[in-house]
Order: sequence, then structure tokens, then C-alpha cells
Amino acid sequence: MLAHARLLVRLAGIYREMTPSHLADASSVANYKSRVLVIHADSSAVATKLRQMAPTLATELMKRGLECSGIQVKVHARQDHQPTRGPTQKPLSARTSRELAALSESLPASPLRHALENLLTHSAKRE
Repeated sequence: MLAHARLLVRLAGIYREMTPSHLADASSVANYKSRVLVIHADSSAVATKLRQMAPTLATELMKRGLECSGIQVKVHARQDHQPTRGPTQKPLSARTSRELAALSESLPASPLRHALENLLTHSAKRE
């Protein structure tokens, strides 16, 4: 078991060297079994890109002396990641508020006018 753990550490280092940093930061080596490297990706977008790179990564691992017949990529978000917050809304500047109010007043009763009025009302509450 200790030998397998050492192998995983070695594979993780090689993986980080071979993979672009933005992908390596969003994924990790999970296991190595039956000559298949298992990688956990934090999102489906990262997993898709890694799957496209899998043949190249496997070839590079073989060049470095590791028996690798394939790479399996699974989407598996890390537990240490903080949940993402919703989008932050910045308050409207005074000038923008005035211009949107003027625009709203110039419009006939419509869904657009109603949406602008709601935006202005919610913006005023945040200030």
C-alpha cells in the first residue's frame, strides 16, 4: 500500500508538470489501477478538456517510463472548495440612476419600463 501511495505522489507531480496550470489546479490524480490513471476534475468543462488531452497525456506518461494504457477522467468536486456565492450586484452610480430614471419616464407603460423601475427601486435599497 505504501508503494502505491508513493506511485500516486509521483504521478501527481508528473501530471502537474504535463498539464496546463489552470487545468492542473482544477483537477487531481485520484488513482492508478490496471495501467489506467484516474483523474478527478472539479467541473465538467475541465473534465471535457482533460478527456481531449488524454491520449497525449498517456503517451507522455509512457515516455516517462510509466505503463499507462489510458486515462479516465471523472467529475468529482473537491471537498475543500468553498461553495460559490451568487453574483454580487454593485450599486448604480448616481449618474446612471438619473439616466435610467429619465429613460424609464420617457417609455410608455411596458415590461421594459417596469423592469427599469424595479432596477431603480432595488438599487436605491442597497445604497
